[in-house]
Amino acid sequence: MTPRIAALAVLVLATPAAAQSAADSTAIRAAALDYAEGWYEGSMERMARAVYPELVKRIVISDTTTGRSVLQTMGASMLVNATGHGYGRKTPPERQEKDVRILDLYGNAAVVRVGMADWVDYLQVARMDGRWRIVNVLWERKPGPGA
Repeated sequence: MTPRIAALAVLVLATPAAAQSAADSTAIRAAALDYAEGWYEGSMERMARAVYPELVKRIVISDTTTGRSVLQTMGASMLVNATGHGYGRKTPPERQEKDVRILDLYGNAAVVRVGMADWVDYLQVARMDGRWRIVNVLWERKPGPGA
């Protein structure tokens, strides 16, 4: 294959995926920012828009009685209600982080890392009915006094 034909083949094969990825990346980032900024703002509306109603948010903790690892879970309604109670507003603006990184995107599924002030969230995001929403979160606390 000549270099010219090879370059044309790469362009033809890459163009549709790149166009879709750009639009999807923008929408995924918007959902992640609704999640992070909604938390800091105390906006139940933004948080509810970001998460799927059956979302489960999990963290691995140590059971104080047995010392074994267990999963602590929170559902979408608990997360939205905690947001509305304004717990995120207690984080001073200069400490508020919302570092969004799309780690992988394939078809209707994406994995996103969101660095927040006191923890890191790993979001599983799904496109349903043309809209990207967070369906699962696994998170970990950062070391330090705020965590």
